[in-house]
Formats: sequence, structure tokens, C-alpha cells
Amino acid sequence: MQNMLMGRYIPGDSIIHRMDPRSKLLVMIAFVVIIFLAHDWLGYLLLVLYTLAGVLLSKISVSYFLKGLRPMIGLILFTVIFQMLFTNGQHVIFSLWFIKISTESLINAVYIFFRFVLIIFMSTILTLTTPPLTLADGIEKGLGPLKKIKVPVHELGLMLSISLRFIPTLMDDTTMIMNAQKARGMDFGEGNLLKKIKSVIPILIPLFVSSFRRADDLAVAMESRGYQGGDGRTKYRQLKWKMRDSLLVVSIIIMTILLILWSKVS
Repeated sequence: MQNMLMGRYIPGDSIIHRMDPRSKLLVMIAFVVIIFLAHDWLGYLLLVLYTLAGVLLSKISVSYFLKGLRPMIGLILFTVIFQMLFTNGQHVIFSLWFIKISTESLINAVYIFFRFVLIIFMSTILTLTTPPLTLADGIEKGLGPLKKIKVPVHELGLMLSISLRFIPTLMDDTTMIMNAQKARGMDFGEGNLLKKIKSVIPILIPLFVSSFRRADDLAVAMESRGYQGGDGRTKYRQLKWKMRDSLLVVSIIIMTILLILWSKVS
């Protein structure tokens, strides 16, 4: 659980930390879209350089990004192997029964690996350099135009901010419960798949009880303080769009144009 970085924020004074969360969200969404425009090594090289620039500018140790990658290794390997084994290609380099590995399938597997890693790194930059509540404020501001069609933007923002706020707390609770169960002799690593699934029950039940108790305490606290959201409510954190945010958006636009032009040329 210590490897889960969702909802965790590392304080810092880098240029990425000081950027408006809306600009970082825009770039993150655009990056996830344009990564599918890359179809050769040069396109992925541009995306890798762009991601490395973000990592360096964030001034956060690479070890944190590797921690964010660890929980996804199983999914990445499964997807890469599946792509490698079951993608048809003309140049077969290995064949055994119904399994055929071709040059095309290997290349596609490598590209999928890079897609996973780059998206995880970019999302890790976003979460590690943006306080959860500030990120929620940015999403609420970004969804502001939806108020015109009666979408409860403020309520959505409140739900998101509370969820992000308590993700690290839930992770810490899970670690504490697991340690308590281990002290009682519980072993989470032994047995077949069914036994491993059953071993999760002693964690889930107290975790659900703790979560509902925290939610009830929070609801009582908000009600007793007369909380009332909606229009007219001010915020302690004021978001300001600055020149560096515009430059960040321009950078992803330039990256998009380069990838589109290169895909047409190649």
C-alpha cells in the first residue's frame, strides 16, 4: 500500500508545483489523447522527451515515479504479453502450436508498454505536484460552464475533494489493519487463489466499518458547522492562470502538431 501514490502530494517549489491545476489537467488529458497519434519510434521519442522534461522540472526523485509504476506492473505485463502472442503479423519469428510471435506483434507490444509507462508517469506528475483539494478546485472550475445546463458542479467538486482527501487515509488504514492481522498470525501470501481471496475479507470488513464511521463523523461535522455550498461561497485557495500555464498549454499544442505532421509524412 505504500506504493500507491494516488491522492498523495509532495510539497515543493518547482515550476510544475506553482502551475494552475487547470493547465496541468488540460495537458494530462491532451497527452493521453495524442499518445495514440504516435506510430513509430520517433513519435514515442518525442513523447518520452516531453515526459522526462516534466519529471525534471518537477524536481521530484525518480524513485517516486517508479513507486507509482509498481502497482501497475502486473496489468502492463499481461497486456504486453497478450498483445505479443495474439497479434497477427507477416514476419513470424517464432511459432509453437497456435502461438505465433511476429516482428509486428513485438513492435506493438513495445509501443503499448511505452503508452502505459508514459501515461502513468504523467499522471504521477499531476498528483505529486498538486494538492488534492487544489486539484478538485481546478476540476470544479473547469466544469464551471456546465452549470448552465443545471449540472451540480459544486457538489461534484465537493465529492471529488472529499474522495481525494481520504484516499491516503484509507491506504494508511489498510496498512494498519493488515499489520494487525499479521500480528494475529494471518498470512496474506500463502495458499491458492481462493484462500488469498478469503484472506482479504478480514481486511475489507474493518475497512468498510472505519470508512462509514469516518463518513458519518464528517457529515455530522459539516452539518453542525452549517455548511452550505453553491453560488456565493468563497474559497480559501484562489486559482490564478499565469503566463507559465499558457506556455504549458502551448507546449502540448506544439507536440500535437508535430505528431500529426509526422504521422502524415511517415
